[in-house]
Amino acid sequence: MRGRQREIINGTYKRASSKDRLTAQDREDGLGGNDIGKGSGNPPWIRSLPHVIVAALSSFLFGYHLGVVNDTLESISVDLGFHGDTMAEGLVVSTCLGGAFFGSTISGWIADGIGRRRSFQMCAIPMIIGASMSATADGLGGMLLGRFLVGTGMGVSPPVAALYITEVSPAFVRGTYGSFTQIATCLGLICSFFIGIPAKDVSRWWRVCFWVSTVPAALLALLMEFCAESPHWLFKRGRSADAEAEFAKLLGGLHVKSSMAELSKTDRGDEVDGVKLSELFYGRHSRVVFIGSALLALQQFSGINAVFYFSSTVFKSAGVPPDIANMSVGVVNLSGSIVAMILMDKLGRKALLLGSFMGMAMSMGMQAVAGSSLVSGSPVVYLSVGGVLLFVLSFAMGVGPVPGLLLSEIFPGRIRAKAMAICMAVHWVINFFVGLLFLRMLEQVGPLILYTVFASFCLVGFLFVRKNVVETKGKTLQEIEMALLPASATSSI
Repeated sequence: MRGRQREIINGTYKRASSKDRLTAQDREDGLGGNDIGKGSGNPPWIRSLPHVIVAALSSFLFGYHLGVVNDTLESISVDLGFHGDTMAEGLVVSTCLGGAFFGSTISGWIADGIGRRRSFQMCAIPMIIGASMSATADGLGGMLLGRFLVGTGMGVSPPVAALYITEVSPAFVRGTYGSFTQIATCLGLICSFFIGIPAKDVSRWWRVCFWVSTVPAALLALLMEFCAESPHWLFKRGRSADAEAEFAKLLGGLHVKSSMAELSKTDRGDEVDGVKLSELFYGRHSRVVFIGSALLALQQFSGINAVFYFSSTVFKSAGVPPDIANMSVGVVNLSGSIVAMILMDKLGRKALLLGSFMGMAMSMGMQAVAGSSLVSGSPVVYLSVGGVLLFVLSFAMGVGPVPGLLLSEIFPGRIRAKAMAICMAVHWVINFFVGLLFLRMLEQVGPLILYTVFASFCLVGFLFVRKNVVETKGKTLQEIEMALLPASATSSI
């Protein structure tokens, strides 16, 4: 085992065979012999699945609240008396993003302070209260306050969901389970589109749309009471006995001792409260924090949210009704996410990211050509609509689901929650400004230049991933941490 540990620390980062990874406890439990080649050494994936599904409810809510104002905004503005006021309408959308930025900045401290399970329950509370306030609002002020509260919960939930799913999933299916958050987000978006369809014809239907979201939020808070707490968080708190009990619930009794031995290689129970911001920006962990922040920044600079927010304009110019346009984007997004789930633990995170960024660059190039004078007539329609759909599909197959999972894998356990909070704050800031400035930039510089800029960022993303991202497929969190720790840190382990 010491030789194996030194091999990991020295960064050779090659996947060992199942036999090499076999621990003494595994042999004692009868997980040896010819069965190893058949994969019987892996813990049963079904044990952790219900916990992952409950956690994914937070991502469903995330997607639902992103899309709930898509079809209802006009009805809301008429009923609340600000119809035609584009600034007020923009605030109804962007106030939620402002709340999400605030929630994301404090998510790491919440997750480390009260645990992953309680963090889910805490983020459900403002979602329930905020949605209720929005549903009963009789003016713009009440709607904005409700949207801000909902946004706060939305900001907390993505990093906590990524942390929780990463820490409770067996290594061999962690990529698959990590994709559940993206799939749940897509389902939330599609559900909001479906429920919002009657809003144009049924008076005050938009209030029903907000009330509906309180149901999954309440289920999240309730069902989390029966889910396992992250053994990693418990171990950091010095609660080893509780961590063992949760491992037994998640992996089965045969894998408890080996999992605890693996966990103890890198995690320290007395260090979690000593993390300082200076460590994340200037210390030994600054490089992985930079990689995480840059990856999420490139995700947003690729133009994905500009496509999501304004794709209906492209489809409208092609004569496609908005409802069909929104549903088409939602179905393509969901389809790509399902493909990513299937391939995540087969091809690996890095391969999906590389293919995704390249596909996005090509499809954005199609958009740029469609917006130029090089083509005219029906080819413009095909290039525009095809470019949007290909872009969304490429995004959903890699750049969408992978970063959240990858970041929670590469960050050491000691800084994982707080580093995720910083990276998600970067995500929300750029998201906000891309959404705010996209239409103005489109008017000022034209589609050819703007889409070319987006395509260039996708190519930068491809090169950045190729140079800086390591493959984490099939490795335990401790193996990943020991491979990425700076040389000065490995001597103390």
